[in-house]
Amino acid sequence: MGKRRLAMAGDEASVTAADIARMAGVGRAAVSNWRRRHEDFPEPVGGTATSPTFSLGAVEAWLLQQGKVAELPLRERVWQQVRAAGDDLRLGEVVAEATELLRGQGRPRTVPAPAWELIRRYAEEEGSPQAIRFLLDRYADVHSRRLAETPAEIAGFMAHLSGPEARSVLDPACGLGVLLAAAASGRRAYGQEYDDSLARLAQSRLALAGAGAEAPAGVGKRTGGKAKAGGKAKAGGAPEAAGEVRAGDSLRQDAWPDLTVDAVVCHPPFNERHWGYDELTSDPRWEYGLPPKMESELAWVQHALAHLAPGGVAVLLMPAIAANRRSGRRIRSNLLRRGTLRAVIGLPPKVASGGTALPVHIWVLRKPTADDRTPSRVLMAEADLGSLDAVAERWREFRADPDLDIDRPGESRTVPIIELVDEDVDVTPSRYLGTEEQVSAEGYLLLRERLAERLGRLATLVPEAVPGTGQELPSVTLAELERIGALAVWQAGRFEIDGSGDPVLIDQHVLDGGTVETRTHPEGRIRIEPGDVVAAIGSGGLATRVIEEPGLLLGPRLVLLRPDPDRLDPFFLAGFVRALSPGATTGTQSGSTRFDPRRAQVPRLSVEEQRRYGDTFREIFTFEAELRELTTSGQTAATALTHALATGTLAPPA
Repeated sequence: MGKRRLAMAGDEASVTAADIARMAGVGRAAVSNWRRRHEDFPEPVGGTATSPTFSLGAVEAWLLQQGKVAELPLRERVWQQVRAAGDDLRLGEVVAEATELLRGQGRPRTVPAPAWELIRRYAEEEGSPQAIRFLLDRYADVHSRRLAETPAEIAGFMAHLSGPEARSVLDPACGLGVLLAAAASGRRAYGQEYDDSLARLAQSRLALAGAGAEAPAGVGKRTGGKAKAGGKAKAGGAPEAAGEVRAGDSLRQDAWPDLTVDAVVCHPPFNERHWGYDELTSDPRWEYGLPPKMESELAWVQHALAHLAPGGVAVLLMPAIAANRRSGRRIRSNLLRRGTLRAVIGLPPKVASGGTALPVHIWVLRKPTADDRTPSRVLMAEADLGSLDAVAERWREFRADPDLDIDRPGESRTVPIIELVDEDVDVTPSRYLGTEEQVSAEGYLLLRERLAERLGRLATLVPEAVPGTGQELPSVTLAELERIGALAVWQAGRFEIDGSGDPVLIDQHVLDGGTVETRTHPEGRIRIEPGDVVAAIGSGGLATRVIEEPGLLLGPRLVLLRPDPDRLDPFFLAGFVRALSPGATTGTQSGSTRFDPRRAQVPRLSVEEQRRYGDTFREIFTFEAELRELTTSGQTAATALTHALATGTLAPPA
């Protein structure tokens, strides 16, 4: 297919440097270089000196003329047209209407005809569900600093904790609907969101979760020349949704005043100062005590409980400070004494708090039934992304037997309530868990034996090398290798990892070499092939990983390098890109670092010579992986021995 211009007459859409970088599949640094090096680069038409905007039509023409792209991706044209329909304050309204139109609801009002035409074309090529998902993801990307969305892995974990028997679920602060959609599978779902546009967007996400692929007549994925619309639809083309989301302030104006459900999931706003304390002092929802003015989270806890049927479960994401603030002691004590607070699960900073360092907990609560016997224990646990399944299993066991004595050092423990209802009523899990390094005498002997075996194996993995010439090798940029077809470069932007579907590689897997356990829906994602090289930026710099397992998807913010195996050895590529690419990493205004792959360099060598280097790089990567695991095991052994000697479990040799 030849080059084509998608801009339409009268197109006045503007784009930022970040938009241009996404359109061309490069980093923002490349766009800055183009502006400096090319006199014919379009002049700004708006914005500021530090954040200019450019005419979309002019930028498109320049990119095509310069050969920076063969053709602009249709999805980028779609998004720029949507962005042009309103400023950032009205963007939610425009995106919400577009997703509703894709679901066969309403008529265009804020979405201009040119934008709707492009949206329809994209839906015909990729399917209406993918078009909706794309718009939701891109909107979340634009407003990532304003929206505190629950990460998909945590949303899935919270949904799992709510129990498989629940047939109805409510999220009273649903935002874009990520958590509600995760919990909606097989259930009637209800949501509420203060912002009307967000409520409409959450409704579209919920429809995706419940009705599958929705599309009005004429909008679907091309199959054999006909538009195919998946999923069920109501009369008139409107799809069936999995439930309903209403707009409004849940605490002041509950949109579901008479609703009781089997489960509530909620990621409430944290540290909200104006939540309605003065107006709601005598509200009947405060069954466990009037929430302190500075503890809005305890108002959300009781709002959730008020909507539960007896025996129902509420799962809320809470700031860690809510576990021990003195102002909330009375409510925490009442929740414990009446057997309502059943589990508190700690999560690491940055895992579930929108990328900030704010530590968070998950509170699991159960509304007592009339014939309940007050439980005597509460489950305390600490979890990370690798242990979510294990902690969920502990909760399942504890829920089946509330008197169960669980004690897994470092992971989970059932704590007698009498230990908690003291002067502080501190329900911080880490206070009550032992450490995973606590082992028995027999356990330490086994640990020592395995560690000695691994130390012996490590010596055999140290790579060999001989003195070199000391001269720099002639190099070539990845941009040049891409131009001649020896390499393909792919980049994945920000998108939602929904917790179901195919395994997806994320930056932590590249940086730490961990096992891939995260999952996401494969539609619209880049499929990684064995032999690909994936690069990620971390605090320690650039990391690369040669992929040897099939079936992975490329995760957010990663760069994929796909070498032609007849012209480039993947381990040679991975090793030299990591070693020679400091100049290809750039800082951003937000303080993050990005990798511009086309600025990276590798030596210009024959394939045979590449493979000689590649074999050694492979040995280095194997050695590094073993060293990481050995360091962790060694630290565990040292801590275990220290603790065991101090407690008398072990003694020094005679």
